Amino acid sequence: MLVFSFLFGLTIGLGVWICQMVQLRRLIGKIPPSLKSQPSDIALPLIPRLRHEIAELKQQQLYLQQIINNYQALLESAPVGYLQVDEENQMLWCNQQAREMLYVQRWQPGQIRLLLELVRSYELDQLIEQTRDRQQSQVKEWVFHPSCENAAAMLEQKPVVLRATSLPLSQGEVGVFLENRQILLEINQARDRAFSDLAHELRTPLTSIRLVVETLQDRIEAPLDRWVNRLMQEVDRLIFLVQSWLELTQLETDPTLKLNRQSTEVRSLISKVWESLEPLAARYQVQLIYKGPENILINADASRLYQVFLNLLDNSIKYSPPGGTITVETKILNVENNSSAKPTTSANLEVNIVDSGVGFAEADLPHVFERFYRGDQARTRDKTVETFSTTTLVGSGLGLAIVRQIILAHSGSIKAMNHPITGGAWIQFVLPEVMANSESQDYI
Repeated sequence: MLVFSFLFGLTIGLGVWICQMVQLRRLIGKIPPSLKSQPSDIALPLIPRLRHEIAELKQQQLYLQQIINNYQALLESAPVGYLQVDEENQMLWCNQQAREMLYVQRWQPGQIRLLLELVRSYELDQLIEQTRDRQQSQVKEWVFHPSCENAAAMLEQKPVVLRATSLPLSQGEVGVFLENRQILLEINQARDRAFSDLAHELRTPLTSIRLVVETLQDRIEAPLDRWVNRLMQEVDRLIFLVQSWLELTQLETDPTLKLNRQSTEVRSLISKVWESLEPLAARYQVQLIYKGPENILINADASRLYQVFLNLLDNSIKYSPPGGTITVETKILNVENNSSAKPTTSANLEVNIVDSGVGFAEADLPHVFERFYRGDQARTRDKTVETFSTTTLVGSGLGLAIVRQIILAHSGSIKAMNHPITGGAWIQFVLPEVMANSESQDYI
C-alpha cells in the first residue's frame, strides 16, 4: 500500500511538471523570432532567458514609443495642419494648425470622436471616403465655412479657402494634410488690383505718346522715318499689352460680364479668322487644313470665340516651319446627363488645333495658360520684321491666359498637349450648347 501511494504521488508530480513545461514552451513560442535568433555566448536557464527577452521587448517598445512621440511633436509644430481618422471616421489625432483652420473647439488629445461632430465639412468627409475607397492620395480645394455653437460668433467667422492632401494608411485609417490658401488668395487679389490700377493709369500717357508719334510720322522724311515707325510699333505693343491685361482682369473677376451669346456658325468663323491671318500665313507658306462637319451652330459669344481662334491660329503660324500645315479638327460629342429624374442628352463641341512645329517643352506644359509665362525660346520664330497689324499678341504672354478665361466663361475646358504622331503643339478645347451639325468634310 505504501509503494502504491508513492507511485501515485510521483505520477501526479510528473504530470504537473510536464504541464508547466508545455506552458513555458508555448510562451517561448510567442516570443518574436528576431529575439529568439539572437546569438548568446552563455546558455541561460529557461526562466532567466525568458525574463531577459521580456526586458528587451519592453526596451524596444519604449524606443518605438519615443519615435512616435518625436513624429507627433514634429507634426504638432509643423506649419501645415494634419489630422488622422480611423476606419469609422473617428478623430484619432489633430495638430494645433488643423484645429485652428477647422475651428475645432470640442476636442482634446486622446479623445476619439466622429469627425463630422467636430467639423461640419462635406468636402472634407467626401475626400476621406474617396481616399479610403481608391487607396490612393487625393487633393481637393474648397471654401470652408466654419460653424460655431454661438450664432453671433458664426457671423464673425469668415470663410477660408483650404487645400487638403489625403493619404491612405493601414487598417482603413486616413491622414489629411491641410493648407490655408486664403492668405495666398488675398495676396494674389491685391497684386491683381495693383496691376489693374497701374494699367488704368498707363492708358492715358500711352495714348498721348501715340498722338505725338503720329504727328512725327507726317513731319519726318526717309530715312529717319523708320525710327518713328519702329517707335509707333512699340507704343502699339504697349497699348495692346495694357488692354489685354485689363481684359484678362475683367474676365477673371466676372467671366460672364461681356458674353453676348447668340447662334454662331463655327466653320465660317474659322474661315474669317484665317482670312485675317492669311498675309502672315502666305509669308511663311503655312496652310490650314480643316476636318469636321459643316454648319456647326453653337450658342456662344461670336466676338469672343473669334478672339480664341485668332489667338490660337496666330500662335500656330508662329511656331510652324516654312511650308508647314495647321490642322483644325472639330468633333461633336454626345453627353448624357443622368443627374435629373429624366436623363437627357446634349452635345458638346471639341476643337483640336495642331501645328507642325516642335511642340511644347515638357516643363512648359503645366504653365502655358499662365499669364506672362514665356516658354522655350527655341520655339519662337523671330518676328521683329512684322508689324503690329499682322500678329495678334506680339509675345505679350497674356494671349493663352485670355483664351483660357474665355473658354471657362463659356463653361468649357481647354488643355495643351503635344500630338503623339506629328509632335507638334496640340491645343484642345471643348464648348457646350451645340445646336446643329451636318456631315463631316475635309477642306484645304
